[in-house]
Amino acid sequence: MPEKVVPGRNTAAAEGDVVVFHIGLRINRLWAFSSWVPAFMSMPRMLRELSQEKGSGLLGYKVLYGGLRDFYVVEYWTDKERLLAYAHQQNKEHRPAWSAFNRRARAGKGRVGIWHETFIVPAGSYESVYVDMPAYGLGAATGVVPVGRRGDTAAQRLRAAEK
Repeated sequence: MPEKVVPGRNTAAAEGDVVVFHIGLRINRLWAFSSWVPAFMSMPRMLRELSQEKGSGLLGYKVLYGGLRDFYVVEYWTDKERLLAYAHQQNKEHRPAWSAFNRRARAGKGRVGIWHETFIVPAGSYESVYVDMPAYGLGAATGVVPVGRRGDTAAQRLRAAEK
């Protein structure tokens, strides 16, 4: 079912600082299923867990594909403390998946790669515009508001966010 298009010009309803986390998997040897399938399958479990847990800090995410070998997720978080806390909790999906990945990676000798990047984005340092689009990216994570509430141009929206 197609996502509902939000008509007109809109911007993300985000307030304050935002944490953007990118995490990806690269399949270096396509036929080495036992090296990459478990890592590939662990991400949906983590995203489901975070999405269902009120107060986890995850605002939203988008799964993206960079071709046959590259998959990644852009995640939006309320703060770095909750992101880091999730990464270290023994009773959550991430910690055992990460340990298992490291064991397979040592044995697999480069058959699959994992990467991540974390960006702490202060208020006033991000802006967005979505024109006749379903809610997307930060807008999907935080909701959207008409552009006029924050400014008609990117420069105006950035200035408005600084206040």
